[in-house]
Amino acid sequence: DIDSIHTQKLLEAMKALGVFEDEEELNHRLVVLGRLNNLVKEWISELGESKNLPPSAVAKVGGKIFTFGSYRLGVHTKGADIDVACVAPRHVERSDFFQSFFEKLKRQEEIRKLRAVEDAYVPVVKFEFDGVEIDLVFARLSVPTVADNLDLRDNSCLRSLDIRCIRSLNGCRVTDEILHLVPNKENFRLTLRAIKLWAKRRGIYSNALGFLGGVSCAVLVARTCQLYPNALASTLVNKFFLVFSEWEWPKPVLLKQQEESNLNLPVWDPRVNPSDRYHVMPIITPAYPQQNSTYNVSTSTRAVMAEEFKHGLAVTNEILQGKSDWSKLFEPLNFFQKYKHYIVLTASASTKEHHLEWIGLVESKIRVLVGNLERNEFISIAHVKPQSFPGSRELCKHGYVSMWFLGIVFRKVENAESANVDLTYVIQSFNDTGKPLFCSGLVGFHFLILVQGASQSELDVRLVGVATLVKSSCQLLSFESGN
Repeated sequence: DIDSIHTQKLLEAMKALGVFEDEEELNHRLVVLGRLNNLVKEWISELGESKNLPPSAVAKVGGKIFTFGSYRLGVHTKGADIDVACVAPRHVERSDFFQSFFEKLKRQEEIRKLRAVEDAYVPVVKFEFDGVEIDLVFARLSVPTVADNLDLRDNSCLRSLDIRCIRSLNGCRVTDEILHLVPNKENFRLTLRAIKLWAKRRGIYSNALGFLGGVSCAVLVARTCQLYPNALASTLVNKFFLVFSEWEWPKPVLLKQQEESNLNLPVWDPRVNPSDRYHVMPIITPAYPQQNSTYNVSTSTRAVMAEEFKHGLAVTNEILQGKSDWSKLFEPLNFFQKYKHYIVLTASASTKEHHLEWIGLVESKIRVLVGNLERNEFISIAHVKPQSFPGSRELCKHGYVSMWFLGIVFRKVENAESANVDLTYVIQSFNDTGKPLFCSGLVGFHFLILVQGASQSELDVRLVGVATLVKSSCQLLSFESGN
């Protein structure tokens, strides 16, 4: 029928953009995961012996890896990393994972780029196993044996766990619960692949910067599948845009009613937690303890996404009426024609290592910068482009440079021909973020304000004002109001 034809065409449009892996790559991932699982079991057993567990206990300690995220959902793209949780029984300590297992990984010939990030919100070991990138987290259960048939969806798994282990298991539990709650997994997967591709192409895929992320996309698509259980992917993509272009935010998106538990972990609940009342676009994870996957969303990023939902609805309506094809949905947003004013943030460092550390810090603070810009009375939207660009060396004295672009929409100010927009506070507070590193003289950054020439097709940049933060000097910038 017509739905099947549209769905086949959707599939072909996505294949043309190279999002699917071939059979060989899929099989290679399975082999790598099998080898990693064996290493985990071997290490847990060896650790039992070294801790003098009786041989009968060592024989059945078990241990297992669980995948989560896009790979577990079946929507990972070519060359993407795999999120994996190492689940161990109670004789294995977290310190063992970061010491003896880390050393075991170091001894494997096929493992490269091995590094541990112990102080992350979810502590992780990152490495490349025979060409496949792995992010490995750790959870220790309060049981003597981790069997191969362990079901992590069971809340009793969380009993007596420390918070880092609960966070490590959360990814698996959320992924498995989403798959459990959708009426048709195949339709869900194809729809989710389409929505993720669309979000990336339209510049609204970055959880850290307050846009959609892997989990929030999955929950929104799963909710659409629940509302239209018999629809194929082509219809589901259209209904996704219909549902969420009309959604009355901040009403939360839920896949099931929130469950009570005697484990007393903090869950998303605006009736109880005052901070949850400020969330502007709550998309709630379905596994206990339920969290808001979009707590980074601001009024600006929500406005940008709302506009894209409406655009997606108009385009998919055209496609389903035979007036257009699927490639139109995946046309990249021309960010540099969308706005008249741009703020350019340029971060630089003297060495490659310092640059990687520095851009990580800067990226983590851009969301705060957007929030501060939004609070300025003259600014209605601050839209950051999720990807950074290598900067031109002339801009900075340092050798390694990255640039981020923020599109700015100014509010119309009544009875004023022009308005002075004072960004001193915004820039100064961003400056304070990097004070310790600035003092070292190893890093720096600049703000530039650019205005697009109305007659130019590409971004014709004209410098209106510059603030060089290393010197902590700012200029007041004058803009015509309403542009």
